Amino acid sequence: MAGIYIHVPFCASKCSYCDFASFPKEFGKQEAYFACLYKEMRSRFAEYKDKTYETVYFGGGTPSFADPKFILGAMRLIRECVKLSDSAEITLEVNPGTIDRNKLRIYKQAGITRFSIGLQSSDDKLLKKIGRIHDREDFVKACDILKGYNLSADVMIGLFDQTKESVKDTIDCAINGGVKHISVYALTPEVGTPIYTDYLNGELPDSDEVADMYEYVVKYLDGLGFKRYEVSNFAIPGFESRHNLNYWRRGEYIGFGVGASSFMNGRRFTNVFTIDEYVHFLLNGKYAEASSDVIEGEDAKFEFVMLALRTSVGADVNKYRSAFGSDFFTDFADALKSQKAYLDISADSVKIKDEYLYVQNNIIVAFMK
Repeated sequence: MAGIYIHVPFCASKCSYCDFASFPKEFGKQEAYFACLYKEMRSRFAEYKDKTYETVYFGGGTPSFADPKFILGAMRLIRECVKLSDSAEITLEVNPGTIDRNKLRIYKQAGITRFSIGLQSSDDKLLKKIGRIHDREDFVKACDILKGYNLSADVMIGLFDQTKESVKDTIDCAINGGVKHISVYALTPEVGTPIYTDYLNGELPDSDEVADMYEYVVKYLDGLGFKRYEVSNFAIPGFESRHNLNYWRRGEYIGFGVGASSFMNGRRFTNVFTIDEYVHFLLNGKYAEASSDVIEGEDAKFEFVMLALRTSVGADVNKYRSAFGSDFFTDFADALKSQKAYLDISADSVKIKDEYLYVQNNIIVAFMK
């Protein structure tokens, strides 16, 4: 299985917590950007045309803020250049304040099958404080426009003055909108973002409060039939994100655009992080790679474990043996011994116990050699 990621770096405004490659003041560069993105796609696909792609994901930025003709153009190019599975999952990220029925008409032409809506919170005051351009009613309207599609929503915890009750209201709002998949992200204040100052000033919940809120969310969603299949992702069975599952299974994927990462034929590479640099490289007939590494040996083994242990099913020891030709239990004997209290270990798999999944980073590090 292989996936395709396309980065759309344009947005209406920068949220206070955002550390992604997004540029609200560069909307006028759309034509040049997508012309170069299409050029990159043609060149890369010529190298990897022998593969079948089963997922496509438009991320950002705010893909729904861009002119939908560019989404349609990208999908036409994908179908022209490579084999796309008949049952492909094709996801577009949406900001509730940037979707309308005319855009949906074009997305339907493009073949979009799944929409990931950035709700974050149902509290209008909180949304305004973190720089979101939408309110609760915009989300409700977006869900009405997208009714009948496979819908996912992003929810953030660890924000200003959040309570379990307010997070419950956000989840209820999402589910009432027809959402079958919810991603719950704990805020990570990044250096250089406006919200980092608020974090330093002690205006955000501390780590223990966020952990308690997360555990509450896990139990509440489970009671509603949403099963946690990865540390931050919950879905009604059958509605898991196939694109993201491919990442956690260490599958191959190819990324296009500013800041996009790829993992193909054992090589991981990432594009430059500004539009001007990206356009400059492509116009001069070069790939816009900022970094490139071949992942092999012990690094590849650890990466397999690191990604798999984020999921509820954990690491499949038989797939590990097939991938690397060695025994999982022998390769990680020391880590398995030191972390035994936190793991469920069977003959076929090793996974982190449910109650410790939120702190999986502390456990996974023991597997690093």
